[in-house]
Amino acid sequence: MSEVTLTASTGRITGSPSSRRLRTEGVIPAVVYGMGKEAVSVQVARSDFRKAMTTEAGTNALVSLSIDGAHEGHVLVKELQRHPVRRDVLHIDLQRIDASKEMKLTVPLVLRGDAKKVTAAGGIVELRLRQLNVSVRPDSIPTEIYVDVAQLEAEQQVLAGELVLPNGVSTEVDPATVVVTANLTRAAIVAARQAELAAAAANPAAQS
Repeated sequence: MSEVTLTASTGRITGSPSSRRLRTEGVIPAVVYGMGKEAVSVQVARSDFRKAMTTEAGTNALVSLSIDGAHEGHVLVKELQRHPVRRDVLHIDLQRIDASKEMKLTVPLVLRGDAKKVTAAGGIVELRLRQLNVSVRPDSIPTEIYVDVAQLEAEQQVLAGELVLPNGVSTEVDPATVVVTANLTRAAIVAARQAELAAAAANPAAQS
């Protein structure tokens, strides 16, 4: 995956009043921590952060971070605190990482393909597991993991052990975990039962 660059600066005063003032000025307070180093309080321009997070990788992007003009190293967005109503980013946690070592994170699961057999039977496909916990090197983090449902039939499931993972990606999720279901709707079940009853009524001899 491609990496993005982000610039931060130190010197901010920590605390709620100061953080609120920064946010009104288009700046987001953040903290950088990890790899046995001291945590550093920084601030990031909201516009710069938005730009860095608008790649296909989203918040899983590998970030090359500079602080006060000096290269800090690689980080990942570990946590975003958002306003409960406006959903604006209020605070960012940036975790230092070693780009050469595997790490654990979550990757979105996305349905791929048209489950025509399920639709024809009156069923509905539902993604039951929306994110997968994986182990992967930072430079190989996938944007998404696809779940192919093109050959799925009604009343079938896709389990975690059946997922096709990208090269370099592994998961410790129980292989029996249900990822996708293809259940008949209540209307389809009722219609099928009514059809059975109608067929039986039309051919009573078959029931004897």
